[in-house]
Amino acid sequence: MDEAAIIDYIRMRYPGADILTAGSGTFFSLDPEKHWPNFATLVTSDEYDSASNLSRSGIYRLNIGVSRSTFERLAGSIPDPDYTALDRVLPHPVYAAQHWLSILNPSHATFESTVKPLLDEAHERLARSRRRLATGKLEI
Repeated sequence: MDEAAIIDYIRMRYPGADILTAGSGTFFSLDPEKHWPNFATLVTSDEYDSASNLSRSGIYRLNIGVSRSTFERLAGSIPDPDYTALDRVLPHPVYAAQHWLSILNPSHATFESTVKPLLDEAHERLARSRRRLATGKLEI
């Protein structure tokens, strides 16, 4: 998987997603006016942080905002993550406290089995939040 394939997947899977590229990042939100909050981001350089060493040729990081339970299940017990490891779901090097996961260069198999469900969760969480705000009602 390369970054263009991931962007294309998100564009096709979530046709209402707002996709904004700024600097070395692509940001996926549901708000075409504010472009925030995001349900996922894709970064290709160390512009935002240097933990993943994205200056390596062809390396990118996909970041996904998930629920607390999903975050804990997948990354909560990783005591000292190697943020430079490829194809591994890790806590985000900066936004782990907000339950963001990251993965450098996911393989096709990992994208299919792990990343797609995480993107679905992240997108739905943000869509549900926007519906609550729009209607003033709490969804269960």
